[in-house]
Amino acid sequence: MNKELLIQTHQRIKPFIHKTPVLTSQLLDEIAGCNVFFKCENFQKMGAFKMRGAANAILSLSDEERKGGVVTHSSGNFAQAVSLAAKKVGVKAYIVMPENAPQAKKNGVKTYGGKIIECESTAEAREFTANKIQKETKASFLHPSNQDEVIY
Repeated sequence: MNKELLIQTHQRIKPFIHKTPVLTSQLLDEIAGCNVFFKCENFQKMGAFKMRGAANAILSLSDEERKGGVVTHSSGNFAQAVSLAAKKVGVKAYIVMPENAPQAKKNGVKTYGGKIIECESTAEAREFTANKIQKETKASFLHPSNQDEVIY
C-alpha cells in the first residue's frame, strides 16, 4: 500500500471518525503463541469500520459529483455509514436495501438521514435498483466493498 495515500486518506477522514482503541490480551497471546491486537472498531461512529470507507469515498468526490448525492446498496453497516457520512457533509444518500434487511439496520439508515429504497434480496436486484437510482438522480455510486476510496 502507498503510505502517502494512507496518510492523505487519514487526514481527509479524521474529522469524521473516532480514534478507536487497540487492545491486547495476554491470555490470547499465550494461547495463539503470538501477539494478537484487537482494533475496536465497534466503538467507531455508527459502530463499524465501514464509516472510514464511506467518509473517504464521499469526501473524495468533487463538489459537482456531491450535488447529485450518493447511492449504494447494502443490507447493513455500509448503508448506515454512507447515510451518516453523507449527512455530515450535507449530501443526499440513496440506500438500496434488500427487503429482508434487519429492521435495526433500516432504522439506523433512517436515523442518519438516508433514503431507503427496498428491493428483492438478490445481488442482481440490488445492482439494478442502484443503477436505476443513479440514472434518475445523477447520484454517484459508492460500491460497498470494491472501490479504492472505500478500501483505503
